[in-house]
Amino acid sequence: MLFRQLFDKESSTYTYLIADLQTHEAAIVDPVVENVDRDLKLIHELGLSLLFCLETHIHADHITGTGEIRNRTGCKGLVPENAHTNCASGFVKHGQMLKVGSVTIEAIETHGHTDSHMAYLVKGGSTDHCVLTGDALLIRGCGRTDFQGGSAETLYDHVTQRLFTLPDSTLVYPAHDYRGQTVSTIGEEKRWNPRFVETDAATPSQIRDSGSHRLRQRADFVQIMNNLNLPDPKKIMEAVPANEHCGKKSAA
Repeated sequence: MLFRQLFDKESSTYTYLIADLQTHEAAIVDPVVENVDRDLKLIHELGLSLLFCLETHIHADHITGTGEIRNRTGCKGLVPENAHTNCASGFVKHGQMLKVGSVTIEAIETHGHTDSHMAYLVKGGSTDHCVLTGDALLIRGCGRTDFQGGSAETLYDHVTQRLFTLPDSTLVYPAHDYRGQTVSTIGEEKRWNPRFVETDAATPSQIRDSGSHRLRQRADFVQIMNNLNLPDPKKIMEAVPANEHCGKKSAA
């Protein structure tokens, strides 16, 4: 399996390229419109045939490149079920399996950051499994829940019941990171993610020694999320309407 993590500096967005090296079939997840030329150049250089552009959700901080990539390659542009758009090639349902050669991509419904969101569990060969968590689970954090139909209660349930139940060794690749981190694991996030986990030791050394950690109560998580008081993403007024039209800045 080929797996590449690509980065957009302006929005701190990660785009992921997944391919089967035997069939050369590929999928790209969460592309950014300003990077379409870069991404297609890489796909061409690697001799890949793009089957799908996948979105984890309707983004508020950048404009998707899915529409442009679909126009230039003929691939399918897929979004999560119930996404607020009518221009996608199709909608992905919870539990649906997408095939890219021998690589499987399983959709895991993870609403809460928005009211339509998927994580994607990627399995290929004997390599470690990885999950593309979108904004549902970030490295030592999670996406906000205060707009686009978000729900802190739902996010807590979906992360703890659907992502934290994956094997601890599952690699975690989020849609964003603002501190230069690139990858984590489910085991790490279950132990160290401060949005979801409490520790009962006073210092990091004590925590390491005891291995102690426990999941926050749902009500405590909701209180944290309801009091973040974050400013709106800079591009929200432009990005959300554009992404509802597959990356076009106005409806055609």
